[in-house]
Amino acid sequence: MVGHGDIRVVHRGGSKINSRQPVITQDSRFLLCASGECVKVFSTSTEECVHDLRGHTDAVTGVLLNPSNHLQAYSCSADGTVRLWDFTEGIHIKTYVIGYPVYCIYASAHHEGVIFVVTPMLNDKRSEVFQLVAVHLPQSGDQLVEALELSAVVSDVSSNPAAMGFGKGGEFIASAKGLHLEVFFFKKQKTYRFPLKEDNKKGGKNTFMCVACHQKEDCIATGHEDGKIRLWRNFSHKKEYTYSTLHWHHSAVSSLCFTPEGTNLLSGGLESVLVQWRYNQESQRDFLPRLGSAITHIAVSPDGALFCTSHSDNKITIIQSSVKVSAVIQGLVKGESVRTDLMVDPRSKSLVLNGKPGQLQFYSLQRDKLLYNLDIVQQEYIHESGLEQFEVVKAAFDASGSWMATVEERNEKAAELELNLKLWAFDEQTQSFVLNTTISTPHEARITDMCFCHAADSQTTMLVSTSKDGHFKAWQLSAAAHTEDEGPSWSCDFVGAYHSLVPERCCFSADGSLLAVSFQEVVTVWGPASWELLTTLSQPPQAIRDLCFGRLSCSKYLLGTTASKLLCCWNLLTCSLEWSTAMDVSLLLADPLTENMAAFCFHAGGTDLFVFQPSEPRPLFSHKAVCLGKVTRAIFSPREEMLESCEESSQWLNRSQLHFLTQYMDLMTFTTEAEEERLLASSRQLVVDDSVAMTPFYLLLGKHRRQETEDAVSSSLSSDTVPQSSAAIKQLLQTPAHVMPSTSYLCSMFVQSLLISVTDTREENKHAEEKMDSEREEEDSEEEMEPSDPRPQQASDACSLTKAQLRELRRVRNQDHSWSAGFL
Repeated sequence: MVGHGDIRVVHRGGSKINSRQPVITQDSRFLLCASGECVKVFSTSTEECVHDLRGHTDAVTGVLLNPSNHLQAYSCSADGTVRLWDFTEGIHIKTYVIGYPVYCIYASAHHEGVIFVVTPMLNDKRSEVFQLVAVHLPQSGDQLVEALELSAVVSDVSSNPAAMGFGKGGEFIASAKGLHLEVFFFKKQKTYRFPLKEDNKKGGKNTFMCVACHQKEDCIATGHEDGKIRLWRNFSHKKEYTYSTLHWHHSAVSSLCFTPEGTNLLSGGLESVLVQWRYNQESQRDFLPRLGSAITHIAVSPDGALFCTSHSDNKITIIQSSVKVSAVIQGLVKGESVRTDLMVDPRSKSLVLNGKPGQLQFYSLQRDKLLYNLDIVQQEYIHESGLEQFEVVKAAFDASGSWMATVEERNEKAAELELNLKLWAFDEQTQSFVLNTTISTPHEARITDMCFCHAADSQTTMLVSTSKDGHFKAWQLSAAAHTEDEGPSWSCDFVGAYHSLVPERCCFSADGSLLAVSFQEVVTVWGPASWELLTTLSQPPQAIRDLCFGRLSCSKYLLGTTASKLLCCWNLLTCSLEWSTAMDVSLLLADPLTENMAAFCFHAGGTDLFVFQPSEPRPLFSHKAVCLGKVTRAIFSPREEMLESCEESSQWLNRSQLHFLTQYMDLMTFTTEAEEERLLASSRQLVVDDSVAMTPFYLLLGKHRRQETEDAVSSSLSSDTVPQSSAAIKQLLQTPAHVMPSTSYLCSMFVQSLLISVTDTREENKHAEEKMDSEREEEDSEEEMEPSDPRPQQASDACSLTKAQLRELRRVRNQDHSWSAGFL
């Protein structure tokens, strides 16, 4: 058994971007949000990810702008560190080691050199008792600094960042937990607590959900479980406090936020509506409805130009202050479960799975970005608990990506099941799928499995579906029956059954010549050409859970897993059991590009991975405890560039990458140390001199300097490269902009400094030519000393020139034509 060696399980993409409140920069150009173990920097205008701020080794739990420098941001993590970033350039500046897991971070411009973090009181991630701690940041030039000076501020606080906020001028901090509001005043060093009853007179739930503090007045806004908003005043005197109540939301208020000037209060919740209340004129309010899903966080830019809302479907909506949606940043939609399998679109190579209710999402694994959503149900989704609506439960692609099949169902009552099978054709013009055929009630009961025939040389396109009604059906694409028809359509070609047993799984062989259908504990093999039952394969009396054909050189094998915790491999040439092993396999899948197969096995509360080939039961690779719980969704995705791994234990990753979903809906993958280093090197910023700023000019200069260093190694280009350019460029880059001459004046000097002088080489050529001419002149002079013909002698007398004049004449003649050498 091969150990996992340098292969690691990592988050590659699809991390949540709605777990914490996002941050908009002061100029409203960028948006920062926590995403897994990194901080993503998005452009608010283009929606593109500009930087990935990587460095934390655990989940990022908070992002905050540096109050003393608007070009920097803090991030905190459960790894016990707070990091300082230059988010405009994606550069890590400093790491402060707190030593305790950090779950929230706060700061105020009135508390310089101090940040406030929420940590467990018992220094344990499992602890449910938290405290607010003031961290004094040491002034040190080192990049890694230990923050040793910690002081507790408020004990027994909530770990929810929305339940705490700084008040006017940083004078106080308000914290809510359960049925208590706690206000701590820094100057007085006093804490006032304001309790509420669990239920009010009308049966409303008074539990605190979120807190927001007015920046210019003594006012605290709190959101509650019953949808009410309370505005607290006079809380500096415990016995004289008052509050007024606002009520529009019908369910819990999840987020509150005051605008920077304090003129408006924003609130959001399950209704997917952003409500804007006028401060001191609460009867006047504005609404932005139909934002798609429940609002989890609200943030406002420091200049008040932009709002943004985080949503439960892993989306961030950027809204102009005129209450108009300007951009949407959509991450991988993560619901409570994935009803469809994980699939790869053969055309776009994107990951396809359930998205928003009634839709499929196409997600780019390479770019970590949602490409688009495809509405399958094509009905408006109603946000009402307990209401049964159509859901997409199955989906499949053919080999070329030209056709997609989906199954949607709605079970309003136990005895009434609504079922639709839809076939979608890919449209080249719109670059999306268009509905071609809808088959209502394709089976009498729920569909259990569905697959396309993936044979490359198949004359027809075929789809097989299995159902709990005891039948499997083959659906075939047929040409248009009449010339006036728009195009081809689908129809049922064959209906099969076996001894009134229920079919559970089906799959085609790689060449499409065989179809395997499992009927409870019996595996049947059919010939799709004539629909003849070729053979049956027996195994211990337990239901088959997975079926999978081998690929390439292992295509003669058929593998299956059983409920009795067995993995079986049958040889189709001998129709006998090749080998079997006792394994509780929760998921079995094949790599379409190699002979490799992956088996996820549930053991001792966790999942182990085994990669093997059907021809040999010995694993090529194994990894213990890849995650907690069962893995029921995984996929092999083809790589854009093939890896050239030399180690035997990681060669199975060369052509495909294995992705899987954990029970917490985290998308994970396997990677090698070499691949991680390559990705890190490609995203690593240039090392910057202390005296030179990171500018486009410097990026050009850095490349030019590296070229100079390489050229210096070669003796042929020793001293010909720009002796004067470095000083000119260095002076241009280091001089402050406000004391420099105009750009038009500097442009010609800057361009000339980049040119390579060829004067020296021309002079060397001249000296070589003069030397050759002088030798020829000596030979000519010897011939002139022996005249044999009077006519040449006369010509010589008429053109009697000195040697110096002849050399000059020849030099001028050669120089007149030397300009053409550069063009030949």
